[in-house]
Amino acid sequence: VQLQASGGGLVQAGDSLRLSCAASGRTFSDSAMGWFRQAPGKEREFVATISWSGSYTSYADSVKGRFTISRDNAKNMVYLQMNSLKPWDTAFYYCAARGGYRAVAGTTPKMYTYWGQGTLVTVSS
Repeated sequence: VQLQASGGGLVQAGDSLRLSCAASGRTFSDSAMGWFRQAPGKEREFVATISWSGSYTSYADSVKGRFTISRDNAKNMVYLQMNSLKPWDTAFYYCAARGGYRAVAGTTPKMYTYWGQGTLVTVSS
């Protein structure tokens, strides 16, 4: 699976952004997906994950109620809708795919085999 994230940008606090992750490879529809982020000088952290079918999602406490992860298996796309953005949401955002057929959704980076390049989200106060 190859992944390409896009949609980042510079926004003001309170604004919304939608990140997209385009996946190639025939196994995408059977892969749990996740979004992670990494701010300068900090470790990569979990943001959201979605099961291969889309029936299960999980979020970090810091984004719960503001961010929504979704997927469109017909289009090989995963999305992260981000609302009510805060300055501390500023980071590079990465999409990732788990290896293994229909592996469960995961919340730690080491559970993911495939990574896209990051897309930068900057939220000004």
